[in-house]
Amino acid sequence: MLFLKSKRVNELTSKRVDELTSKQVDNPFTRLLFTNIILFFLTMKTNPHKTFVLLFLLCMGLGAQAQKQIKSHLNYIEKYKKIAIEHMGKYKIPASITLAQALLESGAGLSELAVSSNNHFGIKCHSDWKGERIYRRDDNPNDCFRKYKKVEDSYEDHSRFLYNHSRYAVLFSYNLTNYEAWARGLQKCGYATDKAYANKLIKYIEDYRLYACDSKKNKNKKTSGEPRRMRPAYITHGLLYVEAEANDSFDKIAYDMDFKVKHLLKYNDAPKNFPLKKGDIVYLEKKKKKADVPYDKYTVKIGDSMHRISQRYGIRLKNLYKMNKKNSDYVPTEGDVLRLR
Repeated sequence: MLFLKSKRVNELTSKRVDELTSKQVDNPFTRLLFTNIILFFLTMKTNPHKTFVLLFLLCMGLGAQAQKQIKSHLNYIEKYKKIAIEHMGKYKIPASITLAQALLESGAGLSELAVSSNNHFGIKCHSDWKGERIYRRDDNPNDCFRKYKKVEDSYEDHSRFLYNHSRYAVLFSYNLTNYEAWARGLQKCGYATDKAYANKLIKYIEDYRLYACDSKKNKNKKTSGEPRRMRPAYITHGLLYVEAEANDSFDKIAYDMDFKVKHLLKYNDAPKNFPLKKGDIVYLEKKKKKADVPYDKYTVKIGDSMHRISQRYGIRLKNLYKMNKKNSDYVPTEGDVLRLR
């Protein structure tokens, strides 16, 4: 790749380029790439100030909206989603939760613990473990972890670990499609000490659309032959919305309200087949660029995601990222304070 330099880029412009890339792009290589793309355009015979503004907006948009999907993660999901779905039927644990935990705990099967012991869920020995063990630094210098002959054994043990331990009993009162409740519950029950554990699981589930593994495909779609029904509409933050019902979907709401599905998805910053649970807000118009007064700041709680926060306050997701100078890799952690306007 050719990296360009130019005497025409004055000191002020160079400073602006550096400020733009350092604030909006966290990855050093990507920052270097963006810097040189900007320098390239600035050497062209165009108004440099207009060019800078256009590129600034481009970089802001890319940083806020692009959801990165790592190939190793996609390969891992494809390899183990079948067993996660089988265990959902057998143990009543959402496949999305199983896969998200495995991705997070094992680094998509590439962590040292996963490679050396086939332990994909970071489960420690505990007093009732009679199998092989391996010792690694974790919360303590020499923590004991379970070791398995094959990865499938790790999945089986993880499901039994949750299913048989009374401390996790409350989880099984949640609906299989309510991955947010399961993620919050796992953290509150003490599965991990990471304050962002639940929010990381939710981000994996939403970024990789793991929720699709929790329900049968297209079960919530309406056909044109079914009668439309009137839904009550409400207003919050000056925006018109409806509340999702049990077993609802964007397809059903769009059909009943005579909207195009793609428009509802866009208004709500949702990808195709994004799941809804009872009580979720579904906006019928574009959200705002910032929250209304007096909602200036928000303190992150367990189970929050940027999408969830944007829906709560009627803010476009890309604007929420932009206001807080965050990119798509950001995981909101309990206690973080985010700007809303």
